[in-house]
Amino acid sequence: MHRVSLITETTDGNLLLAVQGGIGLYHLSTESFLWLTDLEKENAANRTNDGAIDAAGRLWVGTMERTCKKNAGALYCIDQNLSIIQKRSSLTIPNGLAWSADGKRMYFIDSPSQAVESFLFNEKKGTITYEKTVISIDKKMGTPDGMCIDAEGMLWIALWDGFCISRWNPDNGSLLDKIMLPVPQVSSCAFGGEQLDQLLITTARENLPQETINNYPLSGSVFLARPGVCGRAANKFIYPNNA
Repeated sequence: MHRVSLITETTDGNLLLAVQGGIGLYHLSTESFLWLTDLEKENAANRTNDGAIDAAGRLWVGTMERTCKKNAGALYCIDQNLSIIQKRSSLTIPNGLAWSADGKRMYFIDSPSQAVESFLFNEKKGTITYEKTVISIDKKMGTPDGMCIDAEGMLWIALWDGFCISRWNPDNGSLLDKIMLPVPQVSSCAFGGEQLDQLLITTARENLPQETINNYPLSGSVFLARPGVCGRAANKFIYPNNA
C-alpha cells in the first residue's frame, strides 16, 4: 500500500505516481506498479504532496512533514533519467505549480505563505530564480492549495477552508472570479474535457468534525464546473524508454 499524493500522465500512456517515499509508475494495461526512485524515503515523517510536469517533461514535486511541521519540506525536480535535484528547501506545505504560456515563469504555492510566488524559469536547464510574490491572499478567504492555469494565463487556485475555487491575474495580483462550492476544504483543480472547458475540482473531509460533515455532506466529493474559459493541455512526464 502506498500513500498517493499526485497522479499525472507519462508520454507512454501510463500514470506517474508520487507516493510517500518515492515515485512510481502505474501501468494501466497490466494494473501493475513499478517503483522508479526513492524520494526522502529515509524520512518516515515526511510524504510527497502536490506537483506538476514542465514543458520539458520533468516532474516537479513537493514533500512535507505529515503533521505540517514548519520548514520540514522541499521542492524537487526529477528528469527522464530519474535524476533528482532539490530546488527549494524549508517549505511547509508545497502545493500548486503552474507555468506561464511562454514558459518563462513558474508559479508556486507554499500554502502557509498565503501567496503565489513567481520564479524566472529556464526550460532548457530546468533552473528557477525567485522573482517576486505575484498574488497575496487574505487568510479570511481561505488558504491557497492546488492550482492550475487557463488559456488566458490566469491562475485558478483552490482555497482550503474558503468554499471556492478562485481565479487570479498573476500580472497584477487581482481577484477576477470565484466558483463557490458547498464544502469548505477545496483542495485542487484541473481542466478537462475534449475542449478543456471543464474544471474538475477536488475537495476533502480531512479532520473535519462530524458536525461539519453533517452540515456539508458533500465534503470529499469531486465537482465539475464550466468556468467559461478553457485550460491548457497538461504536460506529460517523459519516461526513459520513450525519451
